Amino acid sequence: MLRYFALLSLLLGCAGQGATLTPIGEKASAGHAAVNANEQEYFARKRLEAMERMLNGLRDKSEMEKLKGVNDFFNRVRFVSDIQNWGVEDYWARPSEFLARDQGDCEDYVIAKYFALKRLGVPEKKLFFTYVKAVKFNQAHMVLTYYEDPKAVPLVLDNLNYRIFPATKRKDLVYVYSFNAESLFLNTQQGRGKTLSGGKSRNKAWAAFLQRIEKEGL
Repeated sequence: MLRYFALLSLLLGCAGQGATLTPIGEKASAGHAAVNANEQEYFARKRLEAMERMLNGLRDKSEMEKLKGVNDFFNRVRFVSDIQNWGVEDYWARPSEFLARDQGDCEDYVIAKYFALKRLGVPEKKLFFTYVKAVKFNQAHMVLTYYEDPKAVPLVLDNLNYRIFPATKRKDLVYVYSFNAESLFLNTQQGRGKTLSGGKSRNKAWAAFLQRIEKEGL
């Protein structure tokens, strides 16, 4: 099952075509193609500054407020496929790349939210990259899940549905497996499922991405 969905993800990308997104910053998405290199750099810097303001504003808030603030902020970036954005089937963008281009696919939203919440002090053990099947699109998709504790129903941070719901309320998603820097486990709607041996070494895309951000930064 794990191998099937990893392959499905590579073949189909991830869902997001149904989202109606507006970009962060002062430029409407319709202007993306028209702006020159200087303007692109200007607006990219503005978006990174906006992210820093968002993070500073959330620093002393509750974990729930941090989840909502981060989810709302990054869901303003518009969805595009990796083929459109990078010319390849699958590319995991660093948060700075995601904001600089002001566009990305589902993995890019999850990566950006994950590292932003880590910066805000949300424990890594509560945050997981979760592969699902988006029933409406019949596609593999990725969301960020938050577990208050290992037996809790996780909350879902998603670029398809902007509101944060418990996993049990998201009947449009079929949960498959989750991972973070240390763990890899099969999903259930409540609590973590069976832990799979191998951890991050079994997830080659994640291991390669961690090596890249260690070299290039976020």
